[in-house]
Amino acid sequence: MASLDSVSIAILLGSVLVMAGILSSLLALRFGAPLLLVFLFVGMAAGENGPGGLRFDDVRTTYLVGSLALALILFDGGLKTRFQSIRTVLAPSIVLATVGVLLTALITAPVAKYGLNIGWPEALLVGAVVASTDAAAVFLLVHTQGLRLRPRVGATLEVESGTNDPFAIFLTLVLVELLSIGHSSSLHVAVQFAREVFLGGLIGVTGAWLVVLALNRLSLPQGLHAPFVTTAALVIFGVAQICHSSGFLAVYIAGMLIGNRPTRAHNSVVAFLDAATWLAQIVMFVMLGLLVSPGRMLETVVPAIGVALVLMLVARPVAVFLCLAPFRFNWRERTFIAWVGLRGAVAIFLASIPMLVGLPNAQVYFDVAFVVVLISLLLQGWTLASAARWLHVALPRADRGPRRVELDLPGQLEQQLVGYPVRANSLFLKRGLIPSWSKPTLVIRDEKILSPVEAEPVVKGDYLYLLAPPEKAGALDRFFVDMHAVPAPDPHLLGDFMMTGDVTLRDVADIYGINVAVGDAHLTLADYFDIHLDHAPRVGATLPLDSIVLVARHIGGARVNVVGLRLPEDEEVSAPPPSRSVVAKRKLARAWSWLIGA
Repeated sequence: MASLDSVSIAILLGSVLVMAGILSSLLALRFGAPLLLVFLFVGMAAGENGPGGLRFDDVRTTYLVGSLALALILFDGGLKTRFQSIRTVLAPSIVLATVGVLLTALITAPVAKYGLNIGWPEALLVGAVVASTDAAAVFLLVHTQGLRLRPRVGATLEVESGTNDPFAIFLTLVLVELLSIGHSSSLHVAVQFAREVFLGGLIGVTGAWLVVLALNRLSLPQGLHAPFVTTAALVIFGVAQICHSSGFLAVYIAGMLIGNRPTRAHNSVVAFLDAATWLAQIVMFVMLGLLVSPGRMLETVVPAIGVALVLMLVARPVAVFLCLAPFRFNWRERTFIAWVGLRGAVAIFLASIPMLVGLPNAQVYFDVAFVVVLISLLLQGWTLASAARWLHVALPRADRGPRRVELDLPGQLEQQLVGYPVRANSLFLKRGLIPSWSKPTLVIRDEKILSPVEAEPVVKGDYLYLLAPPEKAGALDRFFVDMHAVPAPDPHLLGDFMMTGDVTLRDVADIYGINVAVGDAHLTLADYFDIHLDHAPRVGATLPLDSIVLVARHIGGARVNVVGLRLPEDEEVSAPPPSRSVVAKRKLARAWSWLIGA
C-alpha cells in the first residue's frame, strides 16, 4: 500500500506543478514576462533547494519525456508549415540549420574550453548542446507578445527552428560517441549523417502517406482523429529511431506533408497538437527546474554566463550574417534573426544525453545549458517585441480573429462548413463582399435556421455558415472582423497607371477600354482584390482584369488602397497612339486619383 500511496502522491504533485505553471502564466502575461521562464521558476521553487523540497534526479525520465515532447513540438511545427510560405526561404533556412549550427558550436567552443578548463571535444559538446534554437520557444513568445513578423522573416525562423534540431542532435550524439569510445573517423561520421538524413526522410514520407491514407479512408469515431494523428507521429518517431535514423527529422517532414494534404478533421488535429505541445513545454521546463542544483552551479556559473553571452552576442550573429550573406536579407532582418535565437527545450534534451550515458563532467553540460536557457529567456525573450519594432520587421498586429467554427462534411474532402458571427463593422456586412470560392449556405438568427434567401438581408448578430475549401478557410477571417480605418494613400505613389482602391471597375473599363462583368462593374478595385484573392492582400499581389493586370501597390487598413495597372505589352510597345478622348479620360482619372490621395 505504501508504494501505491507514493505513486498517488507523485501524480498529485506532478499535476499540481503543471497547474501552477498554467495559472502563473496569467501573471506573466500581465507583466510581459516570457512564459517559459515562469515554468522554469515553478520547477526550481518545487525542487530540492526550493521551498517545495522535492528531490528529483531521474535523468532517464527526463530523456524520455524530452524525446516525446520534442517529437510532438517538431511534428506540430511541420503540420502548420505551408509549402507556399517556405518555398522562397528554404535554402537560407537549411543553411542556417546546418552550417549555422556548426559555426555557432565552433565559435562557442573556445570560451567553454578555457572558461570551464575542459578539453576540445568536451568544449565542442558544450557548443553543440546550446547551438540550436527552439521553435516552440520562439513562436510562443512571438504570439504572447502580440507580434506579427514580416512573412520572409517569420518563415525563415520557422523552418530554421524546425530543421536545426535534428542536426544539433546528430552533432551532439557524434561528440558523445567520440568521448565514450575515444576515436572516430570522418568517413564514419559522413556515412552516419547520410543514413540519418536519408532514412529519416524516407520514413517521414512513408509515414505521412500512410497517415493521410488512414485519415481519409477509415471512418474513425468523431473525436479520435487528433489522438490518432498524435500517436502516429510518435510511431513514426519510434520507427525512425529504432532504424538508427533521425526520428526528429522524420516527424518534422511527416508533419509538413500531412499538413499540406487535404485530410479529415485537420483543424481539430491542429488544435489538439497545439495544446499537446503547450503541455510538453510546461513539463519540460518544470523538469529542468526540478533538476537544477543552485549549490552545485556556483562552481560553473561565471564561465556559463560567459558561454551564454558569447553565444548570443558573437556566435549566433556571426553565423547568421555569414550564412545569409548569399541571400537577399537586409541588415535589419539579419540582426533580428540573429537576436531571436532563443534556447529552450532542445538544450534541456541535449544536456540530458551526456548524463544518461554517464560521461565524465556530464553535470557541467547540464548546468551550462541551464544558465544559457535562463539568460536567453531573460535577455532575448523579454526584448523580442522591442527588437522587432526597432528593426522594423514587425507588421501592425491585426485584431483578434473572429470565432471561427469548422465542420467536416462526410463523403468528401473538397469543402467544409465554416461559420462566423456577423459583426457590425465587418467587411461582409458593410460591403457585402465574400470570396468567389466560398458559398453562403445557411444563417442562424434568434436560434432559427434560415437559408441565405430567407435571411436576406443578413444583419448584425447573425451566424453565417459558408462552404469553403479547408485550405482556404482561414482566409475568410478578414471578411468577418471589424474593418480598419483606411488611411489616405501617399500621393507620391499615384501617377501613370496608378489609381486609388476606391475607383470602380466601371471607371477602369471606361478609361482603358476593357470589358468587365456587369455584376462586377460596381465593385471598387479594393473589393475586387478582397473577393478574388485566396489570402489577405499584400503589396505585389496581382489579379487579371480582362486584358490588363491589377497590382497591389500599397496596403492600408488591411485593404488595397493604391492599385497599379500593368497594360498588355503590345499596347505599351507597338499599339497605335490612343485617341484624344481616351487620353483625356486617362489624364482626368490620374488627376482625380491624385486629388483623392492628397
